[in-house]
Amino acid sequence: MSKKHITSIGGQAILEGVMMRGPFKTAMSVRKPDGEIECRIDENGTKNRAKIFSFPIIRGCINFIDSLVIGMKALMYSAEFIDLEDEEESESKFDRWLEDKLGDKIKDVVIYFSIALSIVLSVGLFILLPTAVTRGIEWIFSMTPFADAAGTRLFTSVCEGIVRMAIFLGYMALVSQMSDIKRVFEYHGAEHKTIACYEAGEELTVENVRKHTRFHPRCGTSFLLFVMIISIILFALLPRTGIILRMVMRLALLPVVAGLSYEVIKLAGRHQKGCIKALTKPGLWLQKLTTREPDDSQIEVAINSMKAVIPENSEDDKW
Repeated sequence: MSKKHITSIGGQAILEGVMMRGPFKTAMSVRKPDGEIECRIDENGTKNRAKIFSFPIIRGCINFIDSLVIGMKALMYSAEFIDLEDEEESESKFDRWLEDKLGDKIKDVVIYFSIALSIVLSVGLFILLPTAVTRGIEWIFSMTPFADAAGTRLFTSVCEGIVRMAIFLGYMALVSQMSDIKRVFEYHGAEHKTIACYEAGEELTVENVRKHTRFHPRCGTSFLLFVMIISIILFALLPRTGIILRMVMRLALLPVVAGLSYEVIKLAGRHQKGCIKALTKPGLWLQKLTTREPDDSQIEVAINSMKAVIPENSEDDKW
């Protein structure tokens, strides 16, 4: 490559490695305990989907679910290389029972159960909990001289938005302090820097990748922030109802929130000027929590995954 090229290739940090997803292939590279890099490459068929899955909003929902499944599979794959020598000793009776009952299907069961659990926890923490907390705040204010103000839709919207954003930022800040997660965040930085180097049209070498920024406008962290912001805006348009109906309406709107957030991040990835650039700033700031500067060995792993998914025709991975 010799010129700038905004790519659709995206990735995810995994345990001691990086997963990259291109238009036709998905690659997962992991640094094994012996220092070697293990890489698995799978066909993903992203470019061959039915046309309906490319429609605005719908494509965002599909990509979100797809990313969860592929991301969980990548994490499971990378976990296989961690402390392999202790695997037999640490296997419990329950593990052996599951393996006997489910056989080869056990991985799929674990993956989809983990995805379902993560969705339930995320919805509970970032959607339902803020709604419940806001309802409690409304009740408290109803017994004060500010009861009239607390009974308005504006108060509910602003209060719920503040609570939701506070929970989200607090969660991200807390997670970023965990020692095991910090290393994953270093691989996250390596992923971003590698993609930035490729988009700049430079050869993918450790030296070239090292000099690029670890902040990227198409990061999943930025996507989650857009989800928070768009949910605040959309939920503000809903009628003020009882707590149960309020939660049901918010759950029903989640696919729309995910779809709109995808469209915003897609726009941000294409245009980095004027108001669009300003729109991506908060997401880039948040990446200071979710990325760390990688070392050369981590960059090498990210490059290994990136090279495996770059299509022969550069037009195939245009964003």
